[in-house]
Amino acid sequence: MADLETHDFDVIVVGAGGAGLRAAIEAQAQGARTAVICKSLLGKAHTVMAEGGIAASMGNVWSEDNWQVHFRDTMRGGKMLNNWRMAQLHAQEAPDRVLELEEWGALFDRTKEGLISQRDFGGHRYARLAHVGDRTGLEMIRTLQQRAVSQGMAVFMECKVHKLILDEGRVAGALAYWRETGRFVLFRAKAVILATGGIGKAWQVTSNSWEYTGDGHSLALSTGADLIDMEFVQFHPTGMVWPPSVRGILVTESVRGDGGVLRNTDGKRFMFDYIPEVFAAETADSEAEADRWYEDHINNRRPPELLPRDEVARAINSEVKAGRGTEHGGVYLDIASRRSADFIRRRLPSMYHQFKELADVDITATPFEIGPTCHYVMGGVKVDADTAQSTIPGLYAAGEVAGGMHGSNRLGGNSLGDLLVFGRRAGLAAAEYAQGLGAAPQVADSEVDRLTAEALDPFNRTTGENPYSLQYELQDTMHKLVGIIRVRSELEEAIEKVGQLKERAKNVAVEGHRQFNPGWHLALDLESLLTVSEAVARCALLREESRGGHTRDDFPSTSGYWSKINNTIHRDSTGETTITQEPLPEMPDELKALFEEPAK
Repeated sequence: MADLETHDFDVIVVGAGGAGLRAAIEAQAQGARTAVICKSLLGKAHTVMAEGGIAASMGNVWSEDNWQVHFRDTMRGGKMLNNWRMAQLHAQEAPDRVLELEEWGALFDRTKEGLISQRDFGGHRYARLAHVGDRTGLEMIRTLQQRAVSQGMAVFMECKVHKLILDEGRVAGALAYWRETGRFVLFRAKAVILATGGIGKAWQVTSNSWEYTGDGHSLALSTGADLIDMEFVQFHPTGMVWPPSVRGILVTESVRGDGGVLRNTDGKRFMFDYIPEVFAAETADSEAEADRWYEDHINNRRPPELLPRDEVARAINSEVKAGRGTEHGGVYLDIASRRSADFIRRRLPSMYHQFKELADVDITATPFEIGPTCHYVMGGVKVDADTAQSTIPGLYAAGEVAGGMHGSNRLGGNSLGDLLVFGRRAGLAAAEYAQGLGAAPQVADSEVDRLTAEALDPFNRTTGENPYSLQYELQDTMHKLVGIIRVRSELEEAIEKVGQLKERAKNVAVEGHRQFNPGWHLALDLESLLTVSEAVARCALLREESRGGHTRDDFPSTSGYWSKINNTIHRDSTGETTITQEPLPEMPDELKALFEEPAK
């Protein structure tokens, strides 16, 4: 402990994407001594990948839009499994968060009247995504980063949080290490906000980059915090399939929102074959409206390519399985035949330049091969809707690492609003908690010694398991057995294989020293990857129905029982993990009424 680098803060934020930066900005503004710790570089976050826009019922394009309609769309998109209070707060507060970004310097596209422009997106009744071309997430990160830096808060880049530390059941800080040197650093803090993003690197084909190993989910569970809804993993319908240089990279939904259509190898625009009658009926307020909804699709005023993501991903999967996919296992996304090259370059500049430069694919001239890619996890840390606090005092979560907001399926555009709304709420609540705590919690020297020895254990073996081989086997298992379509036998096989990999990971060995050692970094990330993979597979096995991002071939229908139930994961002090079924919070009558008659 004598030579251990140590820092003291009121609030530390783990993660520097949209949720982390917004949380840190708010905590600092409330007077809390705040630090941001990020595994990679500041601004290098998946918020940047949310290119289409921020869903907010500002009514700039459709005056009929309001928070009640947005709330209703969000709940229906999540197949009513959302935490209703989170969905309500998000719908009510997203417009203010967008205007706040504008006040801080964000430059949005404009309508001819000079208002913030809003575009169509899948699952949203009205055009409501405030956007900056197809670079909305990038502009949001730029704005938040500038705001955070101007406040003078401490930022620790390329610093990985290894474990959280508790004192008598409440948060006391975190042990981290510098990725460059391997030296450990202790952060003593009264409150911790997790904003670490998702879990995509547990799968073979993913839009997620190397950082997304489920760190926040694993950190929370290891402290005793609960996780919910881990079976719900969103496979974005349009990730690049070919060429290999761009495999898995996201193609924004804006391509479809701006006119792109999906075609099979016969050239057929197949999505009209997959408009679900149940979806049309459930999202309508009357039989007459259901008829109009269907006619809108037939007449191409509301294209079926903009159905919710789970519906589109399953349709693509069905076409490929039926032998109508491309030779590389995808289908074609075609905007070139429907929009001019100038229109595409103006509306979708990032998409055009990215694929032209990385893969020599010109989206203005030819259809390109796409298919589902592991993109987002709806499940995460169970939090209080108003404060974003977990079930552990002093531990908060916001953004993708938090569960509840999106139910079983996230609508496109709701991610950026989620980051802003609940990032702010987490920062506000964490600051208030820290300032009201009085004396700081204590960090025991013995606990720090134990955690550092645990992290260095892979260096103590001359022979053992290779971390890269274990990750490859895990990704192969999750891709083949816990993908878009699931069945009992494959889920049971996946659980068994993940269990075997967990045992083998106890004997992982790395060579060399702690400086610049990616093998050691992966060896430590394996615990998180295996934790979240097991959670997804076990929860998917228990949920005997198909809903949102979870499709069971052996249980193809939705279930009345499971429509009101969360799978909740607990870990006790001995490390044993159990999953229980807990009822959803009861929605108040005034919100239930929104599903019985058109919102005013």
